[in-house]
Amino acid sequence: MFILSFLIAKCVDITLSSCSDVSYTKTMYPNLLDQKSREVVELSSEYILMSVLHNLLQGECNPDLRLLSCSILAPQCEKDKMIKPCRHVCENLRKNCLPAFDTIDMAWPYFLDCDRFFAGEEEGCFDPLAKLRELAEEDLLVEVPTTLIQFTHHSYSKMVSILKKTASRCSHIARTYSIGRSFEGRDLFVIEFSTNPGHHDPMKPEFKYIGNMHGNEVVGKELLIYLAQYLCSDYLLGNPRIQTLINNTRIHLLPSLNPDGYELAAEEGAGYNGWINGRQTAQNLDLNRNFPDLTSEVYNRAGLRWARLDHIPIPQSYWEGKVAPETKAVMKWMRAIPFVLSASLHGGELVVTYPYDFSRHPLEEKMYSPTPDEKMFRLLAKAYAGAHPIISDKLEARCGGNFVKRGGIINGAQWYSFTGGMADFNYLHTNCFEITLELGCEKFPLEEELYSAWHENKESLLTFMEMVHRGIKGIVSDKFGNPIKNARISVKGIRHDVITAADGDYWRLLPPGRYIISAHAIGYSKVMKRVTLPAKMKRAGRVDFVLRSLDTKPKHFLRGPMEDIYERYDPLEHFDPHAQHAQSEPREERGQPTRHNEKPWWWSYFSSLGQHKPLWLLKQR
Repeated sequence: MFILSFLIAKCVDITLSSCSDVSYTKTMYPNLLDQKSREVVELSSEYILMSVLHNLLQGECNPDLRLLSCSILAPQCEKDKMIKPCRHVCENLRKNCLPAFDTIDMAWPYFLDCDRFFAGEEEGCFDPLAKLRELAEEDLLVEVPTTLIQFTHHSYSKMVSILKKTASRCSHIARTYSIGRSFEGRDLFVIEFSTNPGHHDPMKPEFKYIGNMHGNEVVGKELLIYLAQYLCSDYLLGNPRIQTLINNTRIHLLPSLNPDGYELAAEEGAGYNGWINGRQTAQNLDLNRNFPDLTSEVYNRAGLRWARLDHIPIPQSYWEGKVAPETKAVMKWMRAIPFVLSASLHGGELVVTYPYDFSRHPLEEKMYSPTPDEKMFRLLAKAYAGAHPIISDKLEARCGGNFVKRGGIINGAQWYSFTGGMADFNYLHTNCFEITLELGCEKFPLEEELYSAWHENKESLLTFMEMVHRGIKGIVSDKFGNPIKNARISVKGIRHDVITAADGDYWRLLPPGRYIISAHAIGYSKVMKRVTLPAKMKRAGRVDFVLRSLDTKPKHFLRGPMEDIYERYDPLEHFDPHAQHAQSEPREERGQPTRHNEKPWWWSYFSSLGQHKPLWLLKQR
């Protein structure tokens, strides 16, 4: 009898330091993981993980996750009986916190398996987060509205987490996806808003905002995080302007194109960052100088009557240089989606610039260098600047330069010339018109300045998105209604064509005026139409074309290289945007052999465990 009574488990005091603030005082060993003593628990990988989760997840889901883990490692005990935590608490927390684990590429911990270690309410479970919830309710005299935007700086993990939460909240109109990975392996996350997320709808224009191209220019990054939350909230609240915008547009927001550079800049802290630290990528590349120089090619072709000045292919020589994986990912993204309008958000000045960014004369650093679509680009730039209370304020001095007399806008090359820019590449390689937004004198402002930045830019961000509906749109098809892909839409007097997408649809941004529009494609007759766009017209006019098939191809159709429509070998088509670039190059530079099964950066937290490291935290690939 003595031996039997000795083996009966009894309630004992909780002595685990990381579980000292749970809502109960007694636990039992063996615990739910069959760990037989406090000493065994403290040496386990599960306990180490629970202790470092706050640092790994940048504060996300804490202390909730720690308390939930304690309910397994040190479960509640009453009258010498173990009580399991409630399954519904685990399921709710997993739904909210899984994006944070995805951000750092970590699998959900096995010991937080809601079905395996938790119980239903009918079984007499307990809520390990009840006390935490009560304290939160006491602190909030007034319920915080779910639409509240927190105007703070966001680490990479917090950014991804809030984007995923926003997409989950508006799952019928939003989703997140990655266009590739940075050099150090961070996903380049995009949040999309559309009535048909994940798909291109014919006649619905594609729009994008790109922030944080320079890692130390963070205002744009934060603005796009706030904008995502605002679009979701106001759509749900029934804001007619936001509902109209999302119902008729497919919107893509990429808050951080250079997350590696941001992490370096953030180490110095807001308000103390210089003009260089974190600007470039982990490869020491300036992304806004890393795109193919197609502008020089345009200047070389300009005097040739039949030469194309649009949809210019990437020169083979470009691939001989150092091309960042971030740059390749964006270029492949542009190829995959028929974007119509875009803006890149920067910092350090207060001005809106537009292409060309590279001077017509390479020795001229400040030379007015307009595109064939100068009038439209000026209209786009004025749309953003005019809605911005400071950029449009004629009494406001500007940082290092003064653009008041110019209305807050300037041709990029006239401000200062540089080659390899993203805006020029958009215009010359795709259908997309892109401008550059310089949104503040400080590149990395203090947190208390972020609300003002949002207040100043909110209307401009919305107004510019609405500009994607200016000009004309339509479908090019044959007489049977079959769409014609890659048909050219030409505007007389403007030497820059757009081409139709896979469904035969197109969008051509144009300012008000009278135009002669033509559509032509290989093997089809050319069709011309006269179009008038009134000054007050704010929706794209519908101009469809039906082309007649020709018996033979015309001998001189589109004189010039067939490479204009990407028919030759192109390395970009074979680029894997999710390849782990950072896992091979640095080792090779140090003369070390590469390994295919590299562990994630957080693996070092478990170095003390030797051969007993938590393989269950590694995602299966």
